[in-house]
Amino acid sequence: MNANYLIETVDLCKYYNGDTIKALDGVSAGIKKGEVVVVIGPSGSGKSTFIQHLNGLVRATSGTVYYNGMDIYDKDFDMKMLRSKVGLVFQYPEHQLFETDIFKDVCFGPKNLGLPKMEVELRAFEALRLVGLDENLYYQSPFDLSGGQKRRVAIAGVLAMKPEVLILDEPTAGLDPRGRDEILDSIAELKEKTGITVILVSHSMEDVAKYVNRIMVMNDGALLYDDVPKNIFARYRQLEQIGLAAPQVTYIMNDLREAGFAVDVNAITVEEAKESILKNLKRA
Repeated sequence: MNANYLIETVDLCKYYNGDTIKALDGVSAGIKKGEVVVVIGPSGSGKSTFIQHLNGLVRATSGTVYYNGMDIYDKDFDMKMLRSKVGLVFQYPEHQLFETDIFKDVCFGPKNLGLPKMEVELRAFEALRLVGLDENLYYQSPFDLSGGQKRRVAIAGVLAMKPEVLILDEPTAGLDPRGRDEILDSIAELKEKTGITVILVSHSMEDVAKYVNRIMVMNDGALLYDDVPKNIFARYRQLEQIGLAAPQVTYIMNDLREAGFAVDVNAITVEEAKESILKNLKRA
C-alpha cells in the first residue's frame, strides 16, 4: 500500500465463468489526489472492468483495492461511503435519465442520501453550474436536449453527490467533434474549479491527449504502460501493434523529423507542434 495514492489497486485479478474468461490480470496501479488520468486500450482490454472495481461495483477474484489507505474488501468497510466518494458515470449515461425535468434528475442522487430538501436542491444547482448547462434549461425535459447536453446532465447527477473522484467511461462516445470538445473542455474546467480527481476511460488518445496528466494503457486485461503522455506517445509503434493510434500530431512530427526537420517529436498538441515547426523554420 502506497500512502501517496488516493486509490490503489494491488495485483487485481478478475475472472468470469470460473477461471475460463480473464478480464483483469494482476493490475497494480495508483492514482493520486487531483490527478487526471486516462485508462486507454482496445475493445476487450479490461478498461471498463478495471474502473468498476474502483468503487466496489464489481468485486475482484483476487487482489485488492485501497481507498484512502483502507482496504475496500475489509468486512467493516463502508461501501456506501465509497460509492458516494467515487462517482462512476457509465458510457451513454443519458440513457439513464428518467425524470420529467433536468433539475429533478440531478436531485435524485443526493435525495437518496437522505439529505434535507434545501441541501439537495443546492447541490443540484451547484452541479448544473459546474457542468456549464444554461439555467434556462433546468426545468425542461432531459429528452429535449442534444447528446452533449444530456451527457452534462448525467455528469451533474453524479457531481451532486459531491464525490472526491469522478470516473467517466467513454465520456465522448457517440458525440460529434463539437460535442466531444465541449464535454472534455467542461471536464477540464470542472477539474480547474474543484480540484477533483478525474479518471477517464477512452479508446481514442486523439481526444484526451491535451487534458490528462497520465495515461494507463491496458491490453488483454493487463496494465501494459503507465506514464506521462509524451512518453506513451513515443511508443506509438508499439501502440499500433495492439490496435491503438497516437494523436495525428505525433505522426506528423515524426514524419517531419524523418524528412530532416529538427522538430520536437514529443509535441502532443497542435499548439506545441505549431511552435516547434515555426522555430524550425526560423532557424532554417
